[in-house]
Amino acid sequence: MMHRTLIYVLFLISWLSHLPLVHGTESPDTLLRDFLWEELAELPASQRPKVGLVLSGGGARGFAHVGTIEVLERAGFPVDVVAGTSIGAIVGSMYASGAFTAKLKELARAARFDQGTNLNRIGLIRLMVTESLLSTKKMENYIQSVVGNKQFHELKKPFACVAMDLKTGERIIFKEGWVAPAVRASMNLPGLFKPVEYRHRYLVDGGVVDYIPVDAARQLGAQYVLASITEGDFSQTSVTNVLLYLQQVIDIRGALLSKASRESANFIVEHAVGDIHFHEFTRSGEAVERGTIATQERLSKAKEQYILFSMPYLMTSWKKGTQFDYEANIPKKIN
Repeated sequence: MMHRTLIYVLFLISWLSHLPLVHGTESPDTLLRDFLWEELAELPASQRPKVGLVLSGGGARGFAHVGTIEVLERAGFPVDVVAGTSIGAIVGSMYASGAFTAKLKELARAARFDQGTNLNRIGLIRLMVTESLLSTKKMENYIQSVVGNKQFHELKKPFACVAMDLKTGERIIFKEGWVAPAVRASMNLPGLFKPVEYRHRYLVDGGVVDYIPVDAARQLGAQYVLASITEGDFSQTSVTNVLLYLQQVIDIRGALLSKASRESANFIVEHAVGDIHFHEFTRSGEAVERGTIATQERLSKAKEQYILFSMPYLMTSWKKGTQFDYEANIPKKIN
């Protein structure tokens, strides 16, 4: 059966390559990709490589992740597990909970949970004389209202997020326990917000130690990782106060540390959002649009890469006796 199926596939490739016109203007490569994609889509999740979607940090730039998820959902691209840092943790938790479609559209407005969101309006003297830093408690409450009072194992998709222990510098990967406080810790910018006390640790933004949490997705069982990356282009952004300098240093550190994560991801969608500063939530709609465009442009390549990665699984499926109906599946020439 295996040999016969391989012969069918090889014949299909050869046959398609000699057709001058099939299905309008579609190329043989496109037809073959679509055919194999349909074969792959029919496999149960347990019989194909588990896909992990990784969402980077980046503040307001991270709304590009919303565009990525929308494109993947429309295309039927499987996502089995989700991991995120900072804004990626917020978007990822909503997606993993099943609340993505409606609620993520509201996130830009909810992001203005405190005057501190617009750092250009914060007076440095005022910050220096206050008794404490700002709090992200309102964001935790918002996450809880959207995701629900849930623990990680209750989400519809396995999810992980990353924070840093302020005392030890240790990377903390959350995969269990309550979701909302873990997400709050993951997006808790050091120097601006009070560290989150959680499980006897004082936690701050995970982007300091793991800007693109590929390893977290691997720990959830991901075999194929697609990373959505929203790094800043620091030559295009202006810095107007000390707090923005601090955040830019954190972003640069995260970018420098992300090289290994980039190399370990199977596929990367990089968004042209470098000119959007992390605090510019008024540009979140722009970030979503750019994320949509970037992902749509890379979608065909992402499918091809996943098909190639999955070929051993397809071969195994065919070998086990899944019937390949040659007559039914062979494309018909349009006269």
